[in-house]
Amino acid sequence: MSTALFIAIDGPSGVGKSTLTRALTVRLGEEGYTVHRTAEPSDGPIGSLARGMTNTADGLTLACLYAADRYHHLAHEIAPRLAAGAVVITDRYVASGLVMQRLDGVDPTFLSMLNEHAQTPDVLLALTADDDVIRRRLTRRGTHNRYQDQHTSSRDEATWHREAADHLAAAGAVVHGIDTTHLTADAVTALAHQHVRDALTSKEGQAA
Repeated sequence: MSTALFIAIDGPSGVGKSTLTRALTVRLGEEGYTVHRTAEPSDGPIGSLARGMTNTADGLTLACLYAADRYHHLAHEIAPRLAAGAVVITDRYVASGLVMQRLDGVDPTFLSMLNEHAQTPDVLLALTADDDVIRRRLTRRGTHNRYQDQHTSSRDEATWHREAADHLAAAGAVVHGIDTTHLTADAVTALAHQHVRDALTSKEGQAA
């Protein structure tokens, strides 16, 4: 089926974004949708540079790099897939751009300005979990960057991600919050799938 839909999955590190992105891609693909799974930082040249500098660059530098990667990602990967009628699912997007460098003390107004021209997703699946659950998950899997090593980072991320979700809702995204604290991965996928199917049904009805 050809129904373009742009889905962002976001939330604090360790909340289950990558697991949900993979599972939702598989489930929608099995239902006949053309699905493109991606992530930020992207695999493009700017995203690779940003990823490699995450542990060494300052917050302003990273904020600019991540925003540049986002616009390049949109132009060269996301927008062409949407134009072809695919469902695009990204693991991290604008919400992370409004949050992560705040941990380095970057002004949130500056972050908002950097990201103001990024396309708003149709659906934001905003994942959250209790702080102690997130810390256990990060400990079990191992942290991937210096932000995840900050003991207060998950609490700050959760607060700021709620603000980012409100910002994107005001910009026109349909936002669904999912608390993963007491849910299995399958249960999270089932909830997310229902939200996405509702959005697809709405789009398909508008196109009819």
